[in-house]
Amino acid sequence: MTSDREHSPATYTADNSSENRFLQLIDSMPKVSVQGYDKSRKVIYWNQSSTDIYGYEKEEAIGKQLEDLIIPDEMREGVIYLHKEWVEKGIPIPSSELVLKHKDGKPIPVFSTHVMLKQNTDSPEMFCVDVDLSEQYIAREKLETIASTDILTGLPNRRYLEEALTKRISEAKRFDFEFAVFFIDLDMFKEINDTLGHTWGDQLLTSVANRMKLALREYDILARFGGDEFVLVIPRIDKPEEATIIANKLINIFKESFPLGSESVFITSSIGISLYPRDGSIPAELLKNADNAMYRAKESGRNRYHFFTHAIGEKLQRQREISAHLHHSLQKDEFELVYQPQFNMANHTICACEALLRWRPKDIELAVTPDIFIPIAERSDLIIRLGDWVLEKACAQISTWRTAGINIRIDVNVSGKQLEQANFFDKLEEKRNRYGLFPEDLGIELTEHTLIKSNELMLDGLKNQREKGMEISIDDFGTGYSSLNYLKLFPVTNLKIDRVFVADAPENELDGALLEAIVNVGHKLKLNIVVEGIESELQAQFCKNLDIDLAQGYWYCRPVSADDILALLKAGPGK
Repeated sequence: MTSDREHSPATYTADNSSENRFLQLIDSMPKVSVQGYDKSRKVIYWNQSSTDIYGYEKEEAIGKQLEDLIIPDEMREGVIYLHKEWVEKGIPIPSSELVLKHKDGKPIPVFSTHVMLKQNTDSPEMFCVDVDLSEQYIAREKLETIASTDILTGLPNRRYLEEALTKRISEAKRFDFEFAVFFIDLDMFKEINDTLGHTWGDQLLTSVANRMKLALREYDILARFGGDEFVLVIPRIDKPEEATIIANKLINIFKESFPLGSESVFITSSIGISLYPRDGSIPAELLKNADNAMYRAKESGRNRYHFFTHAIGEKLQRQREISAHLHHSLQKDEFELVYQPQFNMANHTICACEALLRWRPKDIELAVTPDIFIPIAERSDLIIRLGDWVLEKACAQISTWRTAGINIRIDVNVSGKQLEQANFFDKLEEKRNRYGLFPEDLGIELTEHTLIKSNELMLDGLKNQREKGMEISIDDFGTGYSSLNYLKLFPVTNLKIDRVFVADAPENELDGALLEAIVNVGHKLKLNIVVEGIESELQAQFCKNLDIDLAQGYWYCRPVSADDILALLKAGPGK
């Protein structure tokens, strides 16, 4: 026979003093809900914290079904099943972190533990002890927000993006739809950042982020990927043409200037687009292919967009293979310097030589020309290692020639990445000193682009070398920024005019006038003028008539070995 104490909720207002104190303790425990249920899951006990946490007064809860109070709809069947398994088979419900339901429907995170009393009677009682985790969840969400947000722009960061892409792929796979990923890179941002300073550079990034956000829909995902790179995910598209419309919209965002303090700055973007599932089935693949397409857009002239294609993928795979072979060849010393002499146009004597890098891998089929492997090397730090190799070999060759009584300068090409290294000029001095060379023995050639993006430290280093006597040339003048105004700003001694200005100058009046103007300005600035790409007697004579100082090209001599240079010098003046 079962007593009333085993049935009635009133049992738990005990008259026994110790039991009463225990119940008072349970009832007064903050943030710890204790509920009791009978074998049919009806509430038989409900402490004050249960009211505080779940919103039901004791009178509302007593006698109600557990699943009708705090169990979310999607958990009802599972909870009923677990309760039944415990009552009938003695399989306890494991402790776990759950999200239950408040009276008003809002989610309540708790850590829930379960105890069964009177398990071997006809009236077992299950008690749930739920510790409220709301504050921990709020703190966790804040930390998650901080961890997944870019501090500068307030946009989602790379971590958030990758998680969002994973979810989007799962949904797209389940419901069979496409979506688009846009990789957005700001053109020439580094130059703007170096010119205006990091504070204004950060302000520009924030302004760009805000303008893009305003142009997008609330459910589009715009994240800062890092540096001056952003990624946009359009959650669903029905056809690729929709991505084209969005890409044009993004390009147009940059048509208006961005105000920075009292100035306005214009900047453009290059955009690469990948589509799910066509261009990838995992986040890393979609991002990589969108990034690859973005580089194709940059190669095509910037301020444009490009869709990823398998041709791009194959090209980049080929470039990665070449890069790997270059690394291997550098370890094996499978490179060579050849030299193209520069001739004094007045007396046809050799005044200097440009050192040109050639790749001589053991497997001849791997070899490609410099116009292919140099740009690949420049995309990584490999260009720095190659540049160091060239400096070392050039200094060694100059030393060998000095020993043989040959006193001609060797000029080496220096990339922007080399010049950006804080220790570049220290390495230059160390190599010169080790081989017993003077500053005037070794010259360097820099492109317009490298000079224009040079920071103050780099320019100071160049000025210091110039004051010591080093020859500094602007290479391929006319193919970059082509502003004569820049010539007076940089510590250069020689202006090398690109072959495009020479090719048609003898027959084309406009080209001839342009070449003459460049030569005149260069001479006014006390620069030596070197023309590249002389391939005919007509071109050579035309340049000589303009009082150009030095000439270089196949008409005079192709790039040759160091031994061939010695033979040329012994032969005396040429054409």
